Amino acid sequence: MAKQKIAYVCSDCGAEHTKWQGQCMACSEWNTLTRILLGPATAPSAPKNFKRPPGGGETGAPVASVQTLGKIDLDEQPRFTTTISEFDRVLGGGLVPGSVVLIGGNPGAGKSTLLLQVMCQLSQSMEALYVTGEESLQQVGMRARRLGLPVDNLKMLAETNVTEITRVAEERQPKIIVVDSIQVMYSADVASAPGSVSQVRECAAYLIQYAKQTGTALFLVGHVTKDGNLAGPKVLEHMIDCFMMLDGDGDSRYRTLRGQKNRFGAVNELGVFAMTGTGMKEVKNPSAIFLAREEDISPGSIVVVLWEGTRPLLVEIQALVDASQYGNPRRVSVGLDNNRVAMLLAVLHRHGGMFMADQDVFVNVVGGVRVAETSADLAVLLAIVSSFRNKALPRELVVFGEVGLAGEIRPVPSGQERLSEAAKHGFTRAIVPKANAPKKKIDGMDVIAVSKLSDAIDALLSSL
Repeated sequence: MAKQKIAYVCSDCGAEHTKWQGQCMACSEWNTLTRILLGPATAPSAPKNFKRPPGGGETGAPVASVQTLGKIDLDEQPRFTTTISEFDRVLGGGLVPGSVVLIGGNPGAGKSTLLLQVMCQLSQSMEALYVTGEESLQQVGMRARRLGLPVDNLKMLAETNVTEITRVAEERQPKIIVVDSIQVMYSADVASAPGSVSQVRECAAYLIQYAKQTGTALFLVGHVTKDGNLAGPKVLEHMIDCFMMLDGDGDSRYRTLRGQKNRFGAVNELGVFAMTGTGMKEVKNPSAIFLAREEDISPGSIVVVLWEGTRPLLVEIQALVDASQYGNPRRVSVGLDNNRVAMLLAVLHRHGGMFMADQDVFVNVVGGVRVAETSADLAVLLAIVSSFRNKALPRELVVFGEVGLAGEIRPVPSGQERLSEAAKHGFTRAIVPKANAPKKKIDGMDVIAVSKLSDAIDALLSSL
């Protein structure tokens, strides 16, 4: 009997090492190597009727063909809708045949519910296969009936063996497949437990190969770690076409679906859903729910216009500044990068003349939205100034702009569209970068263009 080979695989990047060591040499992360048993060098065997591209060899591997770049067919690939417009928006306009989409999220976020809704609706017009590896068919059926979904045409399969899944798929010829989840799938040709790095990598590669060769749209459900990152090898994110995360607090009814990678659409596109008793309902006007403000505005509250993917989004930013009771003042931010908030406070001290080294500063983005772009810099600083001076800002005021280390206010993309969106929601005043000042006056909107942080603070204080 041949001796079993052992390898040590990094759980972050998937790199293999011949011996254990504290640091991964590929990604430089510490304590991420896991001991696994290596299986045969061959990939999982294909099902009997698995379709191979023309010219494949004995192993089914396609023979590479060279084409001239100018002669490649550039016709846009046809898409089909998921029947949920917010989902289609994050996908870039709908599903592309043969594409592989990976959806991650915390337990209870609504991944399985959202995909079950999509599959039940699509099964009315096309062949659809839902593969569940974590729940029984009865559990999925009870959820579908509780949500009032059409259940007559959706094909269900409770299986975790990828070879068996592709065999059934070859028989049924579905246009779309959901695999829930990739972490519980296994291949008998890989000698390690389901959920290990090698199993997740090989099973995902096998399912992706089937989807590409047959033109089947494939959804993979992925788990996340306690840090909020996708569980399994990092290479999994490189193998798929689209990766999106479904976020939402357990005590909130709203969920946000954000695209983090998309070969067929815009990155960082955001879709908003509400979790209800009948499933996930799309929110077509997210700004309206994020702007549910009280009649009496408290100090430290301000509205910023973000740009999420292909559309503007109005959200409220709140700040609280209070005298520190300890020797080391706290800097806490929710929905924003904590390091960037600390940097903005340094700019406020140096170029705004406000000393806050003895103050605790708390910043929060209302609604659970995570802000990644820099257009919220100016709004964060003005909210802090409002709380520090204990002066409420005008309710009809909206702000956006990037703040540099020299105190300059830098322009942001799509300034005109941001102002137009704010005007639609009833805002009549705006403080924006000078380079974003509209060339044509916006009806009902008084725009104050500033080039320095000191000018923005002066404009703000003069309006109080």
